[in-house]
This record gives sequence, C-alpha cells and structure tokens, in this order.
Amino acid sequence: MKFYRRWQPVSALTFDLDDTLYDNRVVIVRAEQQLLDWLASHCPPMEAFSWALWQEIRQQVMEQDPRLVGFVTEIRRAQIKFAATRCGLSDFAAQQLANDAVEFFLFERSNFSVPDEAIETLAALAANYPLLAITNGNVDCDRLGLTPYFMHVLQAGPDGKAKPDLAMFTKAKHLLDVDPENILHVGDHLKADVRGAKLAGFKACWINETKQPLTKQRHATLLPDVEISHLSQLLTLTRAA
Repeated sequence: MKFYRRWQPVSALTFDLDDTLYDNRVVIVRAEQQLLDWLASHCPPMEAFSWALWQEIRQQVMEQDPRLVGFVTEIRRAQIKFAATRCGLSDFAAQQLANDAVEFFLFERSNFSVPDEAIETLAALAANYPLLAITNGNVDCDRLGLTPYFMHVLQAGPDGKAKPDLAMFTKAKHLLDVDPENILHVGDHLKADVRGAKLAGFKACWINETKQPLTKQRHATLLPDVEISHLSQLLTLTRAA
C-alpha cells in the first residue's frame, strides 16, 4: 500500500467494476469471439468481416448518431444492425438479428464468477459503509451476485456520460448523501477512475495489480490518494482509518 496524500477517514466507498473486482479482459475477449461465431452462423457473410471493418462500422454508427456515445450496449446493437443491412438484410431482419445478438453477448459477457477475494471484501465493507458501483460497462450485477453489496449501480449511458466525466460521480454523491471528500472511489483506471474521482472531489484508490510504477503509466495525470495491489488491502485501509 502506498499513500500519495495524507490519509483521512471516509464515510462511503464507490467502486468501478470491470478490471477492479475481476479480470474483465479475459471475459470480453471470450465473449467477443463467441459473438463473432454466433454472427457467422446466423448471417454467414459476416464471417468475412475483419476486426478493422467492425471498428470502422462502430465509428460510423457513432458519427451518424452521437447520442449513442457512452451507451456501450446500444452502440453494439447499432453496429450489428448496420453490418446486417450491409449484408443485404432488410431493416426489420437486421434489427431482429441485432437484438438477438446483443442478448447473446450480454449473457456471455456476464457468464463468469467474481473472485472470492472480491466478494469477501465487499461483504466486509458493506457491513460498515454504504457502497455504490460506478461503471462504464454493462455487466449484469444480479447474475454475478454483486447487487446485494451496493446501494445502487450506476452505468454509463442511462446514468450519465462515461467516466471520467463527472456526471455519475455527482449522482453518486447525491445518492450517498455524503460530502465528496468523505467518499473513496476504488478503480483500476488512472484516467476514468482516478482522474474522474479527483475532479469530482472524491478520494481515489488506484488498484495497481501489475505493480508498474505510476511514473510509467500514460494515463497518470492526477495522483490517487492511495495505491493498492490487492482489493483486500481496502480492509486494512478502512480499519486503519
């Protein structure tokens, strides 16, 4: 554990989810490949689509409808519909394919178990502090068994622009009814989590499981209050407070 600022007790905690409570990279890579296989079986011409083409289509749908920015699920839906119409499907058939594909992806995207360390840490903290989740992703907290530990789960899109924008942090502050300097935000990303939290007036805890120095991180624009390498260190931190 490393402190960058003088530590003061907190009254509430907010959590990022992906890559903070579990390794999301492995989950997403698997789910993305399963989705590509599903699409190839339901719309064979898509099997020829390269990764670069999928990214190009993603950019196109966001340019056509800027309101999609931050809504990760709806971006994917629009992306698949656009691809399906490009393959010759009618507007109705393309929309149905996109809806079915998104439903498939969301199931696979949340088809994993949260590590015991994360569950045990959340349970211990929830017994003493109000907790709230702030995520840019679309994981299903009910399926993962995370919902009971959080007062609310705020998601980019429905609850505001993606972190580091202040919208969800501001909403979290009002829901918790706690002064921002008494809220500790816990996350793995130096831009989305640390920068967003500090600009909102929160304390920031950076989870650095790789233990790479802060000076070598390209997103290090604002210092966190504290750095930890394992989630369970939060228990020591809060007890020490």
